[in-house]
Amino acid sequence: MLLTPLLLAASLSGAELVSAHARDPYVVEIEKWRAQRVERLTAPTGWLSLVGLDWLKPGISTIGSADDNDIVIASAPEHLGQIEWKDDVVSVTLKPDSAATIDGKAATSAILLDDSHEKPTTVAFGTTRFYLIDRAGGKKGLRIKDSEAETRTHFVGIDYYPIDPGWRIEARWIAFDPPQTMEIPNVLGTIDRNTVLGKAVFERDGETFELLPVLETDDATELFYIISDKTSGKETYGAGRFFYSDMPKDGKVVLDFNKAYNPPCAFTPFSTCPLPPPENRLKFAVTAGEKKYRGAGH
Repeated sequence: MLLTPLLLAASLSGAELVSAHARDPYVVEIEKWRAQRVERLTAPTGWLSLVGLDWLKPGISTIGSADDNDIVIASAPEHLGQIEWKDDVVSVTLKPDSAATIDGKAATSAILLDDSHEKPTTVAFGTTRFYLIDRAGGKKGLRIKDSEAETRTHFVGIDYYPIDPGWRIEARWIAFDPPQTMEIPNVLGTIDRNTVLGKAVFERDGETFELLPVLETDDATELFYIISDKTSGKETYGAGRFFYSDMPKDGKVVLDFNKAYNPPCAFTPFSTCPLPPPENRLKFAVTAGEKKYRGAGH
């Protein structure tokens, strides 16, 4: 398990606490946001626990640690059971002696709800668990997590640029009527289509720039930004960074680049991250938010 000193060090890593700013409410806000971000990341089922992603094929796939399985999970019993994908339904059947649980209960079979549901069906054994994910193009896979994953137990903390209130920018909001749809590429090479309600227009160093945020879901209450900039691949993660903003109000939207953070792909090769669309590739350096993860081993 993670040690408290490690969590403490991680939550403060790169957070340059300048005494003159110690009582600045904005600095306090960003420090709190960073600590909460690290807490989510290092949680037993957070992104650092991700150890596998196996794509399913229609039909039956066996699961277990033995080499003769279709899906091999090192921490599983030799023959855990099987997954069946028939039509649009995916189900699991476990060996009676596997000691695994389904949604925390002793059971040997279930239909798997995927991650489009608030609580996807989870199969757990020991410190490992998996659940079904559904992606564009009809791809279905098992996302596998282990609370004792090396990426979690050897987490080295996050490095940041110094907190700079100048990177909290109030932008003009130009709504689209009707809303548009934008194609978002991802690391799988497929395309997701997301709703775009409008664009944020702002000035930096005398020039005007635009960003197009998307809605992650139809009922989203925040705007989601997928960006890259001149630091990408150098001081920051090469495939870009993310941040959120509140919904527009009175024709304005606040872009806080101090909250720009690394996608899960910066920490594990088993995630399926979206990539910045051409419209969100900024032609200047955003020296705010999270830097490249120095503990990355991929």
